Amino acid sequence: MWKSVFIAFFLVLLPTVSGARVLKAKGCIRETFRGPSDWKPLLFDRSKKDTVYSIAQDDGTACLRADSDDSASALVWGREFSPYKYPIVKWRWKVSNVYLKGNIRGKKYNDSPARLFIMFKYNPEKANFFRKLEYSLARKIYGQYPPASALCYIWASRRHKDGIRSSPSFGAIKYIVLEAGGKYVGKWREEEINILKDYRRAFGKMPPRTEADVAFMDDSDDTGESSTSWLSSLELLTKPSSPVKSQFHNLTVKKVSGP
Repeated sequence: MWKSVFIAFFLVLLPTVSGARVLKAKGCIRETFRGPSDWKPLLFDRSKKDTVYSIAQDDGTACLRADSDDSASALVWGREFSPYKYPIVKWRWKVSNVYLKGNIRGKKYNDSPARLFIMFKYNPEKANFFRKLEYSLARKIYGQYPPASALCYIWASRRHKDGIRSSPSFGAIKYIVLEAGGKYVGKWREEEINILKDYRRAFGKMPPRTEADVAFMDDSDDTGESSTSWLSSLELLTKPSSPVKSQFHNLTVKKVSGP
């Protein structure tokens, strides 16, 4: 199992990328993408090309830019947080295009131009014997534990009737489609999600009381296509700033099983 976990998530943690800064305010942690960065590259398979990430300006907005060309890698925001203290995540994102062959329903073309992960840390103190054994072996090989589970918010190439899907690679990753298709290509879209509500809908239970990480990804290694995506205005909030606007929260989704 541990091998599948690491294939599905990320394998190598590298030095930080310069260019971002975190601001703390009452009830809020905000990424400004301006000062020394907490963002760290996370790679999949060493045999694959890496997506290129950089700090950029777009229409006067500081942001994280991802250029993917038949590539797959991610950046993790090295800012661990408690989802119970900061259950609301708000951000803006934009994509240059969607992938013609992209389809998150299977492994063959499982690519999308923008994904934002909420990754929940593995807690060995609450694991059973066999899970401890699997994760301990993974840590010895790779130097770190894989995440225990994750919510993956997606800008998908096409619409899907069900609002939540299990990753075809690893069931403990639940896909949630927030944007789909090319209607808003080239335009900034604002998202605001509630981690606790989404986790319960996705897994049928509340999330573990462990620290979590945020990661951003543009991947195109399965389709062999290319795109550019941007992420800005990333905030962790103690309470909603406005009524949730994402299409996911207006959907009636079919029940899914836990990991």
